[in-house]
Order: sequence, then C-alpha cells, then structure tokens
Amino acid sequence: MFRPLHLPTLGLVAALTLCAAGPARSLPLISELLYDAVGSDDGLSFVELYGAPGTSLTGLFLEGVNGANGQAGPTVALSGVIPADGLFVVADGTSGGGTSVLGADLVANFDFQNGPDSVVLRDASSVIDAVGYGVFGAGEVFAGEGAAAPDPPAGSSLARAFADLDTDDNAADFAVLATPTPGSAPVSVPEPAGGLLALAGLAGLAAAPGALRRAP
Repeated sequence: MFRPLHLPTLGLVAALTLCAAGPARSLPLISELLYDAVGSDDGLSFVELYGAPGTSLTGLFLEGVNGANGQAGPTVALSGVIPADGLFVVADGTSGGGTSVLGADLVANFDFQNGPDSVVLRDASSVIDAVGYGVFGAGEVFAGEGAAAPDPPAGSSLARAFADLDTDDNAADFAVLATPTPGSAPVSVPEPAGGLLALAGLAGLAAAPGALRRAP
C-alpha cells in the first residue's frame, strides 16, 4: 500500500510561476526539510533529497549555516546511493539509536536550527543546493538561494512544489507542509511545456504518474 501524497498549498499564480521557471534538474536537490518537530527533535527531523536513481552521494555533505553569524554546522557526511524512486531520506538518529522517521535511507545525528538559518548540500569545494528559511535581519547571514523560504511552525516541514524543479529562489520553490512526507514527493512529469501547466493538470498532479511515493 502506498502512502498518500500531500501537496503543498500554493496559490495559482505561485504555482504557475514555478511551472514557468525552466527545466527540471537531475543533480541532487534538497526536496523536503523538517528541522523543528513538536517537542523534542530527537529522532524526528529529516532532510529528503531528490536525484537521479543510482546517483552516489559519497563525498557530499549536508551542512547547517547559522543565520546569526554564518557559522557552519552541524555537518552530515552522506553515503549511499539514491534509490529507484529518486528520493533519499537522511534522518536524525535518536539518542538511543535508530530513528522515528519512516523510510530512512541514512541515519545520522544532527539538529539543524530553527530560522532564520540555512541548510546547504555541498561537495568538498562547492555548494550544489541550498535552502534558507525565516526572516533574516540586517547583518544576519542568508546562505540560501534567491529569497528565503518561510519558517514553518513546529511539526511542519518545508517542501518543494516539485521535487525535481529548482528556480534558484527558495521563496518560490518551497512551501509549508502541515503533514511532512519523507519519501513522498511530486515531480514535474511531464516537465512543464511552454512555460505553463494547465490548472486541471496541476489540480490532479497527486494522482498522476509523476507523483513519487514509496511503500511504508
């Protein structure tokens, strides 16, 4: 049985803007992020990555960037290969071992801070993808792309409208999900043609073949 897909709630204008933004990317992307659970974050936070199946993540890192002073950390060294569904879930481990995140592909100990902060996906020399979230004041460090994404309330996550689509603007690409969906995400299949996606197609995307979801 497949877990149902929950799409971000986006206004029509914002959704069409995303669809018009350009081609999807095959490089690994940060597709969903939960950094603030209700109560303790221990074993509940996660970062979901989207990429081409079979892509090795060895040599890549997830790293927090403190919005207050730009200090890096925590840093998670990635390993493993993106599975056939294109989604790789990096889950925080509990203090006693294991994790409470279903479908985790890699378990590590990390605690990315609440906003304003950023999380970047990088290799040894360059940033591959980055998302900054929250309201950054004067003198604070934004390490994301374009404008910052919102800072979700506890228990909610940030997720891309399309896991494989990156416009280099966090505010346009990400929306708040009240119910996090690690291992489940919509993709732009077929990719937007001519810059627009029909409203009917957008409304029915959850039921379309382009909706990635893995068995629980």
